[in-house]
Amino acid sequence: MKVEKVTATDGALELIEKLKERHGPLMFHQSGGCCDGSSPMCFPEGDFRVGSSDMYLGQIGGMPFYISKDQYEYWKHTQLIIDVVDGRGGMFSLEGPEGKRFLTRSRVYSEEERKALQEEERTQT
Repeated sequence: MKVEKVTATDGALELIEKLKERHGPLMFHQSGGCCDGSSPMCFPEGDFRVGSSDMYLGQIGGMPFYISKDQYEYWKHTQLIIDVVDGRGGMFSLEGPEGKRFLTRSRVYSEEERKALQEEERTQT
């Protein structure tokens, strides 16, 4: 069983496609709550420097999604679901001028999903 750690709603995927057409390849980073709250931030690929304190979580719309390792520890029991709502998002995130903002929702993994993720982590170490 493959468990996705991050996924996106249809609305978010539509906005990602629009942003890709305008800006080219993208990348996402789950903000840790500084200047832009805890919003998922969308950047042109390579415009955000991913460091050793960040981890790759998966892809949404074919684009990489990262989160800080510390923040992942708080959210590792949940699947992140990236959605989009009307309003202004993070001032550095590409969707701002669209009058939309990405928003992170989450759901707790089922027992079966949790066990599958634990097994996956064991095989990666």
